[in-house]
Amino acid sequence: MRFVKYGFILLFVLATPPMRSLLESIMVTHMHMQMMLLFGVGILIAPLFQYRLNIGLNTWNASGYPGMVLCLLIISYWMLPRTMDESLELWWVELFKFISLPFLAGMMFRDSWPKLNMLSQMMVMIFCTILFGILGYLYIFAETNLCNNYVTSDQLAVGWAFMFLTVTLILYMLLVLFTDQSQYYES
Repeated sequence: MRFVKYGFILLFVLATPPMRSLLESIMVTHMHMQMMLLFGVGILIAPLFQYRLNIGLNTWNASGYPGMVLCLLIISYWMLPRTMDESLELWWVELFKFISLPFLAGMMFRDSWPKLNMLSQMMVMIFCTILFGILGYLYIFAETNLCNNYVTSDQLAVGWAFMFLTVTLILYMLLVLFTDQSQYYES
């Protein structure tokens, strides 16, 4: 519960106009910093809401699958170029970003991940790997500028950052596959 306070402080700092304009001025910092920090805020503040909404979350998300599907849908939505453009142009889309990423994606991830078995966790990782790989390819090899508010070099940087994430997830899955993970879990 100690980190909940830091999560709300971080959310407040990210919502201030100077920080928003700084992070949203470059496409890489918008997608791979601001959005990931908002996702991380949800992970930090999740214990407070899990404690307050314990009965509701346990009945709706008992297996972890509904929450993870919601989390993946929200993440996939915010990776689209059009939604990034709309968040810069429409205030209500920006507000939805600041609500959906922490509260619908980050909190649901924190609640759902421990409830999933190892196979389901690997399936989520494979989905994210495929998603990031496709988006990286799309942003790198697109012949036109996909985001109207950013230049082509920003789009290339986002594509290569997605490729880096793809390679990192592949290496992590290989590590988990070929090492004994039981020594890291309590019996």
